[in-house]
Amino acid sequence: MGRIRVNAPPSIKPEVISLGCRLNIAESERMKAMLADSGDVVVINSCAVTSEAVRQTRQAIRKARRARPDARLIVTGCAADIERDQLADMPEVDGLIANAAKLDPRAWNVPLPEAPPPPTRTRAFIAVQNGCDHACTFCVIPQGRGASRSMTIAEVLREVEHHLELGAREVVLTGVDVTSWGHDLPGSPPLGALVAAVLDAFPQLQRLRMSSLDGVEIDEALFELFASEERLMPHLHLSMQHGDDLILKRMKRRHSRADAVTLVQRLKARRPDIAIGADLIAGFPTETPEHHDANLSIIDELDIVHGHIFPYSPRPGTPAARMPQVARETVKQRAAELREAVAVRRERWLHSLVGETLSILAERDGTGYAPSYARVDLPEGTPAGKLIDITPRSIEGGLLR
Repeated sequence: MGRIRVNAPPSIKPEVISLGCRLNIAESERMKAMLADSGDVVVINSCAVTSEAVRQTRQAIRKARRARPDARLIVTGCAADIERDQLADMPEVDGLIANAAKLDPRAWNVPLPEAPPPPTRTRAFIAVQNGCDHACTFCVIPQGRGASRSMTIAEVLREVEHHLELGAREVVLTGVDVTSWGHDLPGSPPLGALVAAVLDAFPQLQRLRMSSLDGVEIDEALFELFASEERLMPHLHLSMQHGDDLILKRMKRRHSRADAVTLVQRLKARRPDIAIGADLIAGFPTETPEHHDANLSIIDELDIVHGHIFPYSPRPGTPAARMPQVARETVKQRAAELREAVAVRRERWLHSLVGETLSILAERDGTGYAPSYARVDLPEGTPAGKLIDITPRSIEGGLLR
């Protein structure tokens, strides 16, 4: 659709609505800063990882139009590339910005900023890597994000410094395929080198957290930091996807079930309090009841307490879409069983934290997060950004209280 003019009365502030991954959250913060003086504009930073994500994107577009009928409504993000024609046909949409151009001021017709890093939240999300060089058979994200590319260590350190100056108490390193960071840089440094550089450069940084990682690509330096560095949060979220080796092979993943089990066992032996999360897909094509049982059992074997469960949905143009499909009702049922298994495991884990003193980083909504990413309901009036020691006495609604 070309370049979008977003200039409007300065008394009306722009809004950026972020869907999907933590990388989108980080990019949305940059767009908010870039468009701060653009007036009555709403940006939908979309997701296309599943058919459900696309549905939620369309829903967000309609909701935003109802809320701000006079605004100029622009869609960017992965769905703006992968579902471009369908979104362009929506009457609510005024224009689309290609995902690769969404952080380029020229695409929005706004001045080039002198200081591009955005204002920060309590936690600062820093996109150290973008794109993906892999070809998982179910995934369309490389179509929306392109090839893997990394920020240099110097660029990451400058951005971390900026966020710390603005008051961030926790930094989250994120990306599309974070463990591929550095593969395109001179000398191909491992991700552990970047994490060590951040921790060494900023002794005042109390909490560093990693977003979703491909466990088989965790290098030894990063493993040692997870095992022994208190400022690196004891929270590992694995891009696991499934618990059965044949399904993993058909997904074209690079790890086996045994790889994941060995990694978690090694980490827990060194750091018993580490909390494990994982992405799991239910009902992948050709999945039998036995494959599903393996998916269920990996939850207990890895002690998964932060589970992201995705019912498989075919994405056009992917190899998995051409494989024999599992019936939709079966997919939904298996996803519900996976969610229930994670909920049982998580409830048991939360009960183990009752009575334990936890260091909590307060958020703006009256809750906060422990180092293990357990969510805690905080005393009324706790200021956002404050680190506070809390001893929870009960659990209610999935929160420690």
